[in-house]
Amino acid sequence: MALVQNELSEPYVIYTFRYFLHQWPHLSFLAYPGDPSNSNPVGVIVCKQSMHRDRANRGYIAMLSVSKEFRKRGIASTLVRNSIEAMREDGVEEIVLETEYDNIAALSLYESLGFIREKRLFRFYLNGKDAFRLVLPIPPSTPESEYSSDGSRTEDEQFASLGKQFGRQMMYRAISVSPYTDDDEDEPVSRR
Repeated sequence: MALVQNELSEPYVIYTFRYFLHQWPHLSFLAYPGDPSNSNPVGVIVCKQSMHRDRANRGYIAMLSVSKEFRKRGIASTLVRNSIEAMREDGVEEIVLETEYDNIAALSLYESLGFIREKRLFRFYLNGKDAFRLVLPIPPSTPESEYSSDGSRTEDEQFASLGKQFGRQMMYRAISVSPYTDDDEDEPVSRR
């Protein structure tokens, strides 16, 4: 919870997390550092999936956060890719999200993964800032689409080697978040 409260501009309460984690635990991931002595997560992504206007199976990225000291290591892109793949396996036709219009790092990340700006949402956030809605169309999966036309590696193979592309192993691991149960005790949440 501290990771989210400290790193996001929009405040989230425990009930927001329960809503997402209770219904879509398979679409949320945590990233942990490779150091076994540190068990605190350094990154998180929370998503959902539902029918949009009874026409399109839509995925939604509600939140992505990475600790400042762990940024620029590919953690955010790996979390997003894991979520995209999980939603793709569940048959989504598109994935949407919102991000602040001036969050250059987030816009660059999402655009590098194929998201496009759909529209600007004025005064979208509680702090009065505008947002861009981004959308990633997901084409239907076919066996032929898994291979490139020139015979090079598939997207899955490229993703698997993501951590080694800079000559180093990944400094973290991503795991699915356990679903919430009513037996769990709530952590107090403070608003600053």
